[in-house]
Amino acid sequence: MEENHPRAHRRACLKLTLYLLAVWFTISFGAGILLRDWLDANFPSIGSAPFGFWMAQQGSIIGFVLILIIYACLMNRLDHEHGYSEER
Repeated sequence: MEENHPRAHRRACLKLTLYLLAVWFTISFGAGILLRDWLDANFPSIGSAPFGFWMAQQGSIIGFVLILIIYACLMNRLDHEHGYSEER
């Protein structure tokens, strides 16, 4: 199968999306639930909030925004590699 085939593009898009969803899940679930007590004990507070609580509330949102930026950059590169670039 040639590299510019639509199925190859779709497979690469799905792989990228699933990978980034796994990273987001790890950030949200890991920092918010699994590692919250450890983060509280080993990192200083931010303002009046313990670090684990802050990561559960704000850190996962910041992580999500960073993942959106990474997704846009990587998807543009992927589209360009497979001939679906918007640039003319």
